[in-house]
Amino acid sequence: MTGDAPSPGGADPLSLGGVVPPVVTAFEADESLDPEGTAAHAEFVVDGGASAVFPLGTNGEAPLLTAEERDEVVATVVDAVGDRVPVIAGVGAPSTGETVARAEAAAAAGADGVVVVTPYYYPLDGPAAVEHYRAVIEAVDRPVYVYHIPGRTGNALSLETLDALAEAGIAGVKDSSKDVPWLGQAVDDHPELTFLVGSDSLLVPGLDAGCAGLVSAVANVFPELVVDLYEAYDAGNRERARQLQSTVYDVRTALKRGPYMAGVKTALSLRDGPDVGPLRRPLRRMDADEQAALETTLEELGLP
Repeated sequence: MTGDAPSPGGADPLSLGGVVPPVVTAFEADESLDPEGTAAHAEFVVDGGASAVFPLGTNGEAPLLTAEERDEVVATVVDAVGDRVPVIAGVGAPSTGETVARAEAAAAAGADGVVVVTPYYYPLDGPAAVEHYRAVIEAVDRPVYVYHIPGRTGNALSLETLDALAEAGIAGVKDSSKDVPWLGQAVDDHPELTFLVGSDSLLVPGLDAGCAGLVSAVANVFPELVVDLYEAYDAGNRERARQLQSTVYDVRTALKRGPYMAGVKTALSLRDGPDVGPLRRPLRRMDADEQAALETTLEELGLP
């Protein structure tokens, strides 16, 4: 039950809401999978107040993992925190067959729901997108959430296609398009769906637009900060929520300096969080100068 924060949609059996970190995948120094580190990070964000966890999103480096590794990550996170919060597993792939296979494996591992990024690389029209998602919906007895991130996939979903996806039986949408007019109209058209805003630049605006949950990369490092923001908003303290959004903007800017996606794992090491190791190549960690600059900024913000 929420207060001032938007409620999940009635078509969502998990009633997702609150803070849903897209948890990281931990690696050993040689870039092999580190299940213990992966589990420790999931536990870290849940201890920090996360309402659910989302393994194998962008922050989870899913496209850089083999199918077997992806299945192992889902099983690891379910075993670590599945008795405490819902686990919604990223299962998307360029092909429908591979996506269905990963969704079936996630369901077998005990994931509570599956998150399906729009297929990428090849252009996708509306009918093809609907058939893709329908295949997943029919294959698994789990709620299916659309992951809409056209800036990474190259495939945007029209509002008309979203209408068809809602009719096909999706439970919700994780929107990382940063297209606020699209998001606002999508929420207005489909109050039965749960919407999760997927950019730290739009946490409070996403709540204002009707999103029930926040999929936040910043929450991978400072879950308590984003949980405080959500709780302030839910309690009706919009001024406090907007102040915290301002802090999130500063943290987001600091994390985005340097190599793509390096900030989260570097910041975790700076705050003595769980040891999650390097990124998998071709991604790379921050160098010494970049890490020092990040550390200075976080200290100036008064963050651990």
